Amino acid sequence: MLRLHLRYWGLLPELVYLKSRQEKAQRAVQYRHWNAMFKFTPKKPIRSFRDLEVYQKTLEGVVIFYKDIRPELVKLQYDLLEGMTNCALSIPLFVAESHGMRFSDFKLAVATLEKAMQDCNKMIVYLEQTAGIYGTKLSVDLIDDLSRRYMDTRGKMFRLEKSWQKFRQADVAMSKFKK
Repeated sequence: MLRLHLRYWGLLPELVYLKSRQEKAQRAVQYRHWNAMFKFTPKKPIRSFRDLEVYQKTLEGVVIFYKDIRPELVKLQYDLLEGMTNCALSIPLFVAESHGMRFSDFKLAVATLEKAMQDCNKMIVYLEQTAGIYGTKLSVDLIDDLSRRYMDTRGKMFRLEKSWQKFRQADVAMSKFKK
């Protein structure tokens, strides 16, 4: 009965007699695509810090910074280049450290993840300063894209911290329940 209602409202492809195999194959692809829209697929399980999306995205940011922006800033003799380089390199490092510490020292792990979020903010400030100072000599679109990536990653780090805290509260509640 549900299938008839879905077909009536145009949500389900019609099941008609098809003349050729090609038409059957095309209908099958359409039907699978329609079914795929409503299926839940979980993310890949996290086995190490390398599986964290925030680690991967910040590592991408470091590579973009080192390949595209840093050489230009070296040519321009940018005064804050060393601080900017240290800041870019420290973000994936802090993510990896916090992931490793989250079971042994949870408060320190959260504090380290917050350091990574602070460094994302610093990196955005550094990038906006370089765009303001050397706007005509550097690719402003690249700098804006990289700063947007750091902003998005910072938001994901915040959500990661909240999920860690939620799981920590559940673990504490379960340990009290077992006693």
